[in-house]
Amino acid sequence: MVDLGSLVLLMSIFGWKVAVIYVILGLVTAVAGGSIIDKMHLENQIEDYIRNGHSADIAQEELSFADRMQYAWEQVVLTAKKVIPYILIGVGIGAVIHNWIPEDFIVRVLGENNPFGVIIAVIAGIPMYADIFGTIPVAEALLAKGALLGVVLSFMMGVTTLSLPSMIMLRKAVKPKLLCIFTLICTIGIICVGYFFNAIQYIII
Repeated sequence: MVDLGSLVLLMSIFGWKVAVIYVILGLVTAVAGGSIIDKMHLENQIEDYIRNGHSADIAQEELSFADRMQYAWEQVVLTAKKVIPYILIGVGIGAVIHNWIPEDFIVRVLGENNPFGVIIAVIAGIPMYADIFGTIPVAEALLAKGALLGVVLSFMMGVTTLSLPSMIMLRKAVKPKLLCIFTLICTIGIICVGYFFNAIQYIII
């Protein structure tokens, strides 16, 4: 939900105020959620193969500057290959929203006259699977059509945090009880962040 890439992208699209508040609230949600889960002592809800795993000391070879640069370039290429498909999908969805979905429909469903817009946006993000790079074009198109800022940001957070594929992968590491608690905490946090941004939208933009 929060990383350096999201900060840079949000700053370029929504401005530095929105980006900084988004990152701060994302970190607060993460720390608060982690603290709640820690107080519940759910260590037994981690899958056994992780809890019973043992670390091993592996000798590491010394890398020259050229080797490090080559490794860094390989990581850049690998990251680009992972990200580009999501960006293209996001641009495609954004283009559909921008060109074919009527503005009055977006305003009616995700605008200020619908108090449930944030919740709808979070639910809409669950079936999708993308990182923040893929959601930016969609978010920009929604905002241009009249969706509230909090609705747009909660949609982005829902896609990157609560998507069904992400939950399936997370299930491999944690048991159902912890997964449900994690999902509930994230959902409540995202909804709160969305309504907060809706409340301050006209102050910070």
